[in-house]
Amino acid sequence: MEQHRIRHRPPHSGPARPVPGARGGTGQAAAGNRRPTAPARRPAPPVVQALRRMPNPRLTGLGGGLFCAALMFALGSLDQLLFGASLTAYGVLFLPVCVLTAAWVRGADLVTAPVVVPIAFTVGLLPVADGDGFFARPMGIVTALATQAGWLYGGTLVAGVIATVRKVRLMNHRRPGRNRAGRTT
Repeated sequence: MEQHRIRHRPPHSGPARPVPGARGGTGQAAAGNRRPTAPARRPAPPVVQALRRMPNPRLTGLGGGLFCAALMFALGSLDQLLFGASLTAYGVLFLPVCVLTAAWVRGADLVTAPVVVPIAFTVGLLPVADGDGFFARPMGIVTALATQAGWLYGGTLVAGVIATVRKVRLMNHRRPGRNRAGRTT
């Protein structure tokens, strides 16, 4: 099987060189070396500009899981202090954590986002769940998981949709031989 070598040209640096035999004499570059100019862009709306200024960390799968679990535990503790262990408030606080986790995990670990959010939901239930005995605390967690399944499934669905959309966009961006309009070249 033949192996073809690909020559890589260094990036263009400096002024255009004169092309022998080109019309107009010196100072004009060959037609193949010209780069098309990008069309002028309109400024983005203020909301988009504000979102671009937000932090954009890229967490590994393990880092995303630790971030999500630690944040849910902290929010569960805060819910216990402020709202007296309101499971509805806990569920509402769970949804933005799912969005952040799915948005901040790096592209190679996107599959972990919908996996770690239910685990983090359970970890965050530790301070919220009812029960003071050896068997009462685990039963409180199981009861909370059963009664708050809507929040759990909703947050997992949100993380899964965001991760799927990001993965599709990443795959389309990396597809060779396609331009931005989606046509093959």
